[in-house]
Amino acid sequence: MQVIPKNTISFLKELKLNNNRDWFNENKQEFNSIQTEVKKFADQVKDSLNLSDNIEKLKIFRIYRDLRFSKDKTPYKKNIGMAFHRSKPELRGGYYLEISADESFMAVGFWNPNKEDLLRIRKEIEIDGQEFTNVINQKKIKDVWGKIKGDEVKTSPKDFKGDHEYIDMIKKKQFIFIKKLKEKEILDANFQKELVNNFVSIRPFFDYMSEVLTTNLNGESII
Repeated sequence: MQVIPKNTISFLKELKLNNNRDWFNENKQEFNSIQTEVKKFADQVKDSLNLSDNIEKLKIFRIYRDLRFSKDKTPYKKNIGMAFHRSKPELRGGYYLEISADESFMAVGFWNPNKEDLLRIRKEIEIDGQEFTNVINQKKIKDVWGKIKGDEVKTSPKDFKGDHEYIDMIKKKQFIFIKKLKEKEILDANFQKELVNNFVSIRPFFDYMSEVLTTNLNGESII
C-alpha cells in the first residue's frame, strides 16, 4: 500500500517560506520524487474507490499558480491537491484531498453545482427537506464528516420563501463535507485505507443526490 512520502509536508513548508523560482529549481528533484510517489498513492486510492464506485477521472493539480489574474505573484502553491471525479451524468459528487503547508483536509460533495443542478437541488429540498436532512444526518456520515458546509446566498434565492423550514439549506450554493487532517495522520502507514473508508462513508449522500440530479420533480429520468 502506497504511503505519502515523509518529506512531503516539510517540503511544502519550506516552499511556503521560499516561494521563488530559484529555490524551487534547486529543490526540483525532491519535488519530482514526491510527486511521483503521490501519483502512485492517488492511483491506488482511485483503484480502491472503483471497487464500489465508478471514478472516470483522477486529477492531481499542478504546483504552479496561475498568476494572470492574481495580485499574489508567488509562483507556486503551498499545497498538493487531488480530485476524484465520478462518472457523469449518472453519478454525481466528488472526492478531494489537499495536503498543505498550512491546513490539510479531505472533502466530499458538490463544490460548484451549475445553475440548473443548484435549482434542482433547491427544489428538492423545498419539496422534501426532511428526506435531505435525514440523509446528511445519518450516523455513519456525521461520525466521519460532521455537519454539511458550503457558501450561502445572503437572502433567500429567487422564488423561494424566506420563512421556509429548510431555508438554511436552500440558501446554500455548495453542499460539501470537510474533515481536517493532522500531519501525523497523513504520514501514517494506514492513511490510504482511512482516506478510502472516509470517502466511501459518504455514498448514501451521493446516491441520494445522484437520484435527484438525474430525475425531474416527478421522479422521471432526464438522462
